[in-house]
This record gives sequence, C-alpha cells and structure tokens, in this order.
Amino acid sequence: MTAVPPIVVSSLDLERIDALLDMPAYRNVPALSALRAELERATIVDPEQVPADVVTMNSTASVVDEASGEQYQLTLVYPRDADGDPGKVSVLAPVGSAILGLRVGQKIQWPMPGGRELVLRIAAISYQPEASGHLHR
Repeated sequence: MTAVPPIVVSSLDLERIDALLDMPAYRNVPALSALRAELERATIVDPEQVPADVVTMNSTASVVDEASGEQYQLTLVYPRDADGDPGKVSVLAPVGSAILGLRVGQKIQWPMPGGRELVLRIAAISYQPEASGHLHR
C-alpha cells in the first residue's frame, strides 16, 4: 500500500480524544501511540465543517476488510460506550484508530496484534452526527 490517506477530525472529537489520552486509565493502552500519530497528521476542522463522508466519533460506517471481502457495520465510540456489542468499536482499539477521519472510498493499512496487517476500506456511512445536525453530541 502506498501513502497513508489524509484524514479529517472535528475539533470537538480531537478535544475529547486528547482528554481521554491524558487519563491515567488509558496510558498503557497499546494502540495509544498509533492514535496519537493519527491525530497529529489529521486536518482539524470545526464540527460544522466536517464533510458528510468522513468517519467521526459516533459515526456508523460500512467497513470492508479488503483481504477477506467481509463487510462490517461499525459505530466508532468512546471507550465508555464500547459495551461488548460487536458493532461498536472503541477509538482506542486498533480498528477504531484506523477508521477515525477516513472518507468513504479511502483505504488504510493498519497493523493488528500478532503482526497481521489489515487493509480496511470505508464503503459507506449510514450515520454521522455532524451531517445529522448533532454537532455537540
């Protein structure tokens, strides 16, 4: 895979994720450094300016595993909302960090535990808070 795709993150999501990353409970989470790197390279915009085809916090997206062709409906959530529902993925999980800020059609290659590489493509977004007018959820 070539270059890492550009990502867009809302200023509100960035503020909340930064606060989360500063919490002692999450300091030793393995995916933290990867998530920090993603946030550092992101284009940050006001919630009102987030394009409707971007995966933001609390968005529900159809994600395709390019290797297997399997498609998943995933809702990107904060750790407190990752309640064991297989459709909810924490932003602190490797897959959650990988899809944050991606646009429909973009792919990203992401390292998984055990040395496996995952190539994910965003196929569609069925719900995005910003596009639905829920700018401060």
